[in-house]
Amino acid sequence: MAYDRIQAVLFDLGDTILNFGKVNTTKAFLAGARLSHAFLKERRQPAAWFPWYFARNLIRLRIKYFISDFTHRDFNSLEVLRAVGTRQGVVLTPAQWDEFAWLWYEPLSRCAQVEPDLQRTLAALRDSGLKLAIVSNTFVSRTSLERHLGQLGLLEFFPTQLYSYEYHFRKPSTELLRIAAGKVGVGLANCVFVGDRIDNDIVPALASGMHAVLKDAHTNAGKATPKGARRIRRLSELPALIEELDRTAQPVRA
Repeated sequence: MAYDRIQAVLFDLGDTILNFGKVNTTKAFLAGARLSHAFLKERRQPAAWFPWYFARNLIRLRIKYFISDFTHRDFNSLEVLRAVGTRQGVVLTPAQWDEFAWLWYEPLSRCAQVEPDLQRTLAALRDSGLKLAIVSNTFVSRTSLERHLGQLGLLEFFPTQLYSYEYHFRKPSTELLRIAAGKVGVGLANCVFVGDRIDNDIVPALASGMHAVLKDAHTNAGKATPKGARRIRRLSELPALIEELDRTAQPVRA
């Protein structure tokens, strides 16, 4: 008799894999502005007076953020920054624009921490035959996020990554989860979704028919675990939890 065992683990990114905690985003944005401004000056590009450069980019990104909040569709920050720069006469190669976007994100990347045994945990999951993927709401460009994951030695574990700005919807829409399951070639009932947000991660995971696991973070502190979901303090608890789920797996209906 066949059973509905776990075949894939899908992860949210921020405060799930990468633990940012409560970040001073204004300070990080200012630091990113200084790095990117210096990058343009070094290449003799029209960088403008720094206060004007900082304000222009900040205002444009905030406008896009407010629009995305209203439409429930994320945007690509790289495209926004490139549009602002191009209007000011900045000319860069595609690789240079990727570096430019990274410099804006780099100060924030330094705020992120990961569990010291995370590589071992992910290797144990992968080596047990599970497929791993990232499904995240974000406006940070894929190139920057992949670079960050690569620096941490985590990129190899995630051949499949879905970022909301590349789609016309974002979590809590279940569509992103359904697409992710399709990309890894696993049925929804055979997937575990791990995230820190009850509204954007746990609710849609349960609604789509996935197993939902809430990871402790500041975003859910003091909140009750939704009915039907599991809760963990650390990602290192996942292998044992998945073994437990497999032991209680239900027979597949013919």
